[in-house]
Amino acid sequence: MAHPRSRRTRAIALPAGLALTASLGFLPAGAASALPADDAAAAATVTTDGPKLSYVVNTYGGHYTAASVKRAIEKAGGTVVIAYDQIGVIVVHSQNPDFAKQIREVRGVASAGATRTNPIAPQADTAIDLEQPLGSAEATRAAAQATDEQDPFEPLQWDLPAIKADKAHQKTLGSKKVTVAVIDTGVDDTHPDLAPNFDVAASANCVSGKPDTTAGSWRPAAGESDHGTHVAGTIAAAKNGVGVTGVAPGVKVSGIKVANPDGFFYTESVVCGFVWAAEHGVDVTNNSYYTDPWLFACKNDADQKALLESVTRATRYAERKGAVNVAAAGNSRMDLAADELTDTTSPNDTTPVTRQVDPRECLDYPTMLPGVVTVSATGAKGLKSSYSNYGNGNIDIAAPGGDSTAYQAPDAPATSGLILSTVMNGGYGYKAGTSMASPHVAGVAALIKSAHPRASAAEVKALLYAQADDTACGAPYDINGDGTIDAVCEGGKSKNGFYGTGMTDALDAVRR
Repeated sequence: MAHPRSRRTRAIALPAGLALTASLGFLPAGAASALPADDAAAAATVTTDGPKLSYVVNTYGGHYTAASVKRAIEKAGGTVVIAYDQIGVIVVHSQNPDFAKQIREVRGVASAGATRTNPIAPQADTAIDLEQPLGSAEATRAAAQATDEQDPFEPLQWDLPAIKADKAHQKTLGSKKVTVAVIDTGVDDTHPDLAPNFDVAASANCVSGKPDTTAGSWRPAAGESDHGTHVAGTIAAAKNGVGVTGVAPGVKVSGIKVANPDGFFYTESVVCGFVWAAEHGVDVTNNSYYTDPWLFACKNDADQKALLESVTRATRYAERKGAVNVAAAGNSRMDLAADELTDTTSPNDTTPVTRQVDPRECLDYPTMLPGVVTVSATGAKGLKSSYSNYGNGNIDIAAPGGDSTAYQAPDAPATSGLILSTVMNGGYGYKAGTSMASPHVAGVAALIKSAHPRASAAEVKALLYAQADDTACGAPYDINGDGTIDAVCEGGKSKNGFYGTGMTDALDAVRR
């Protein structure tokens, strides 16, 4: 279930006809007056018959403060699901409609907010399946053209030579000591192209906000999206004579499931994903989604500010622990450097409203958070993909994400301008989006880490940017040839709004 960018994940739908395969605590009467000021504020007028929502509460200070805040949470009608004391984030469920307002008044609370606008309950899945299975004729042609050094479908993977990954593989496939975590809709580790490289110890289900390590919990359930499985194959599908080849086919890949059965990526799940990755030896995280229900979360809104703070704390923690966080820029064709943008899709779990947002104050997260590597998408001709977000100062690097074959057709023997990778039930399919661009960069980061095992996250990022192939803005961007400029690229050859520092380079990653 890959979604248009107006929903959750970073895969994109193209126009029709263009082939395309997101225990409650109660106080006795009069007890509030005997409480300290902060506890009294939390205990005031507690109602517990409202809709059940999930919240994040961000605290100041250390364990003592967190313990005090947890007591206040209970008195305000909240139940602690899990406390990430290492980053000062507490995940809470409450049916008190005033929970966030009351808990914000508690001493030691930096911010607090509801992570959703829809109650915690089963929701209808309205996602669109955008997978295009690999046709038998294509498969036959690909197998016939494969060599002893290629997996059968590699001739259809125009994206590998686009970043010189085919040449990089002649030198190294990457190290088994390096793990890339796919924080996504789940990964099917039984796929024959993923099983050889799957890292079970670094995998979990984080949908509730609390990690579940039950065997297979990280896999998509029947009917759920194969988005994460497709992403995982682009990163590390094994070079094993089967199917496709990943950018870094010798590294490990793990699955951290953060999308609920309805396809929503909520803040508590994303926080859990980053913390889990940080504490389980992950070297790179790939994030091909935006965090629901806000396309852009705004700092001037008390709830949205808390969500931004929680995920910021989690991404920074992961980086301090050595992980490079890579994220998709988004598929809305937006200039993220504009003074103002129109958001018509938020909140996407109830009733969206149209609002004008300032992208300096309202962030698409995690991709626009400090320290996160933001990836734009390119097509088979090396141009910015028609759907990809852009923006000078916002895009860090570019990579193949695919585009309509009508806009950017690949050279033979490849037949589709989209990205071919692993899908459910041992299959293979095409998808496009910045969702597909981000894992190319995550794979290159894994190759850099393989070549420089002692490098810090900051050092890996510096090498990633330095080794990218400079890509100039080029001619005015009229991707569909109708005489109208579709987007404006600003900046020079070494850094601009379409391609950032340039096209990611797998060969330089292994030889420098």
